[in-house]
Amino acid sequence: MRGLRRSCSRFVYRDAVSPDLALAHRLADRADEIALARFRARDLVVETKPDLTPVTDADRAVESALREILAAERPQDAVLGEEYGASEGARRWIVDPIDGTRNYSRGIPVWATLIALEEDGAIRLGVVSSPALGRRWHAERGSGAWSGSDRIRVSSVRFADDAVLSFALEQPLPTLATRAWHARGYGDFWSHMLVAEGAVDGAIDAIGVSVWDLAPIQVIVEEAGGRFSDFAGASRIDGGTAISSNGHLHQLLLDAVRSDRGR
Repeated sequence: MRGLRRSCSRFVYRDAVSPDLALAHRLADRADEIALARFRARDLVVETKPDLTPVTDADRAVESALREILAAERPQDAVLGEEYGASEGARRWIVDPIDGTRNYSRGIPVWATLIALEEDGAIRLGVVSSPALGRRWHAERGSGAWSGSDRIRVSSVRFADDAVLSFALEQPLPTLATRAWHARGYGDFWSHMLVAEGAVDGAIDAIGVSVWDLAPIQVIVEEAGGRFSDFAGASRIDGGTAISSNGHLHQLLLDAVRSDRGR
């Protein structure tokens, strides 16, 4: 297909991508291969980390494989991963080998590998690959957001009464839950990707979110025409909280979070 490129997996994406984004897709291909091979395996090893979150042998295998590829392809770049920490370098690749490990360990197909490239403190590109769902999203600054070879955009909903929202919170948000047309929890990366492609109008996330959980999400949502911030309204990935929206509803979501959380 002219203008399109097929990755080693079944995903097709645009041919006109930068070398770094092409590498990110190759990393995602390798992650898909490893993670799918262990998904629902009877001998899957599941352990509990000191922070009481689960980790599987697949998480560690994926991150190790991606670090090996990056060491060969981009030896000067740093890597930050959930399982093996950070290395030093002028540019930084940020990797969550399996976002949604609880789902993965229970055989639920809502999980993904998250990959981003940070330069000078800003996320330049991101890939979210969810092979069990048959979906992959990517974005690069200035080039839009894409699901496979299809460009995606956030919704145009402007009023809470018409909005579909997703919550991942330890405390309920009664103001939003009662005003929204539909509210539920899709969880992890999935809720934010639904915002990016216009199926959900806003997603609020504050359950154990770290830099590697949010790095590719930020650039994908923003390149889809949406807005991404922490609960203070800052466009950052290290605040421990996240709101993604179609932009029109963002201030309403920020105000409701502050009101319902007593801030």
